[in-house]
Amino acid sequence: MHQGRVVFGAIEEVVFGHPAAGAILAQMDRLGSNRAFLMVSGTLNRQTDEIEKIRQVLGSRCAGLFDAMPAHTPREAVIAATNAARDAKADLIVTVGGGSITDGAKAVQLCLANGVDAIDGIERIRVHKGVAPEMNAPLVRQVSVPTTIAGGEFSSIAGITDRSTNVKQMLRHPLIVPRVTILDPAITVHTPEWLFLSTGIRAVDHCVEAICSRETHPYADAQSVKGLAMLADALPRVKANPTDLDARMDAQLGTWLSMGALSAGVPMGASHGIGYVLGAAFDVPHGYTSCIMLPAVMRWNAVENADRQQIVATAMGFPGQNAADVLDAFIRSLGMPRSLTEVHVLPEHFDAIAAQAMRTPWVPRNPRRIDSPAQVREILLLAA
Repeated sequence: MHQGRVVFGAIEEVVFGHPAAGAILAQMDRLGSNRAFLMVSGTLNRQTDEIEKIRQVLGSRCAGLFDAMPAHTPREAVIAATNAARDAKADLIVTVGGGSITDGAKAVQLCLANGVDAIDGIERIRVHKGVAPEMNAPLVRQVSVPTTIAGGEFSSIAGITDRSTNVKQMLRHPLIVPRVTILDPAITVHTPEWLFLSTGIRAVDHCVEAICSRETHPYADAQSVKGLAMLADALPRVKANPTDLDARMDAQLGTWLSMGALSAGVPMGASHGIGYVLGAAFDVPHGYTSCIMLPAVMRWNAVENADRQQIVATAMGFPGQNAADVLDAFIRSLGMPRSLTEVHVLPEHFDAIAAQAMRTPWVPRNPRRIDSPAQVREILLLAA
């Protein structure tokens, strides 16, 4: 008998296929917002006219702009954005960019609500040993226009990096999930190919780890299996023709579905857990961590969940085949890295990575039990 709990988060709308600028304005009208603070991709702001188009549509309702959020969302940049949003008297944060910007705005919401104006204040609001502290709920919420497809805009978790230790820290609150996500495939054509496709594998990783979890259930499966099938179909079409907006829309919809299981309480596994460490400690882009780790984790887990892995292979169009092999071939076909060596992570680093991975929220929930860093090291060797 299935047991579980599905919590419907504080997402109000997902708007898809409409141009971003008009959709943002329509949402501001709906929400009664007059002072939007834009947190946007610096590249998009400096090298395209996409942000300027949004600013022109918003006119005097654009209260400020921040375009200096580096990868992995360092705490320093979170504080800089918070103080700028506070000075702008923002009543809404609108993000246009990738996962680092989306997560940055989630963190800014909590900083604004809890009077955090310096880095040490983040200690008061971050998750400690898996537990989120008591804090004020955010009053200034977020509308997200994602340009990558890792799916963070559908989650009430944010990851930020402590640069003094190169460790990823987690923030969690039900209301930091964006109120609205606007999926506009046209704005993603500026995203570098490697970034769009690799974050697409991040979304694949969400689907696969959910399907393979010991804690999944039919509601989550329905979204993960459909999301995986859509991503497996769409990502090669985007690679073949980067201007194919239908393919990009399908990839975005597959990403939305890929986040369903996580918000329905199904945990991720070792691919995500190890990926957290590779991102924070070695600056490996999020998507690349999934490209490298997911097939290795599947091989290591196969003795425990071969039946669930068959669902993965079937959803990707290869019934009866080895799921790790299917994923390996798929990731290679997109031109993504497939080994730790390719991202300059070497065997001498494995002990430190393994020890740190044990402290992530996901490694202890891996479908094949992981009791010691030695077992994480076995997975890392498969990915070397």
